[in-house]
Amino acid sequence: MKKNHEKSLEEGVRGRNFSSEKFFPRETALPLLRVRKLDPCAVMPRYETSAAAGLDLTALEPVTIEPGRWTLVRTGLAIELPEGHEGQVRPRSGLAVRHGVTVLNAPGTIDQDYRGEVRVALINHGSEPFIVKAGDRVAQLVVCPVTRVTVEETDTLTPTDRGPGGFGSTGT
Repeated sequence: MKKNHEKSLEEGVRGRNFSSEKFFPRETALPLLRVRKLDPCAVMPRYETSAAAGLDLTALEPVTIEPGRWTLVRTGLAIELPEGHEGQVRPRSGLAVRHGVTVLNAPGTIDQDYRGEVRVALINHGSEPFIVKAGDRVAQLVVCPVTRVTVEETDTLTPTDRGPGGFGSTGT
C-alpha cells in the first residue's frame, strides 16, 4: 500500500496539477510571485511538471500569426515579482521545433517594478500561419535573482588570456 504523500504525488503527476506549495512547502521560504488576473478568463501561471524551471504563460484570446510576422499575445495577467528578481519570458521548445514559433526578444525581461499586463512577443518563423487559441501555452516565465552592480569608469581592464577576442575567437 502506498503512503498518502506518494499517492498524492502520483495523482498530481497524472493530473498535471503542479504548484510550488505541493513540492516545496512554505517552510522553505520560496520567493512569492503575486499574480493579478486582469480578465476573469486569464489562466494562472503554473509549473507543468515538478522540476520545471518555468511557469507556463497562456494566451488570453485567439490570434493568428502569419509567416514572417510577429504579434503581442495577451495573457490577461499582471505580476508583482519578489524583490531582487526579474521575470524572463522564454520560448516553449515545442512551439519552436514543431512550428517555428518563438519569443521575438528571447528572453524578454520583466523588471521587478513593472505592473502592467504581461504580454508575449511571438514571431512565426514557419512557412504556415500559426493559430494561437485562447488557453494555449505560448511561453514560459522563469523568475531569476538579479545582481545589481556599481559602475566605475576606468582607463584599463585586467588582462586575460583571451583579451579582446570576440565572436569565434575561442574556436568553432
